[in-house]
Amino acid sequence: MRMPRLRLRNRDRKKNLARTAPVVSLAGPRHPWADGLSDVSIAGDPLAFPHLARTDLPHHPRTVAEYARLVREIAADRARWEPLVRYDALTRWYARLETGPGYEVWLLSWLPGQSSGLHDHGRSAGVMTVVEGELTERSLTRSGEGARVLRPGGRRVLSAGDVHEVVNAALEPAVSIHLYTPGLVEMNQYGAAVAERQTEPR
Repeated sequence: MRMPRLRLRNRDRKKNLARTAPVVSLAGPRHPWADGLSDVSIAGDPLAFPHLARTDLPHHPRTVAEYARLVREIAADRARWEPLVRYDALTRWYARLETGPGYEVWLLSWLPGQSSGLHDHGRSAGVMTVVEGELTERSLTRSGEGARVLRPGGRRVLSAGDVHEVVNAALEPAVSIHLYTPGLVEMNQYGAAVAERQTEPR
């Protein structure tokens, strides 16, 4: 015999959410994400967010071009992200702007000298754009090392497994928007020795 399924009223759902929802406070001189570890370290429990859900649903971006368009639209909507920008002297600052089936979008701020370190994003691909200031990207491939300056208006597409480092090498703060698909659950850091092996001719 199957037990009847109880349905919660909206009022009861709100009470349950209030009891179970995590509380994150950015009050005080050091917020909970200022651990300086990696982008993944501030993502929380990936199962609590929809960015690992199905990606075959209608009306959601599924191609690189659609993801790039979404990043462009969010970047153009300054009223959406500008009030959220904060700066942290200890580490890059993060805020999740949006999640959807198969993707998530982050807002990052960079004070002069702050860097991501050399890393990849595991099986996630990405699209990033700078919305204030400028950032320098160092990329490593089997054919060698390259560098480029990222400025507002441009977009950088990253494939899964790409190894790169992003740093604010300028004298002014910078702000960037990053989309990951699927949502970021892995980020591998590389030291100098690994970087040298990565660029050795084969």
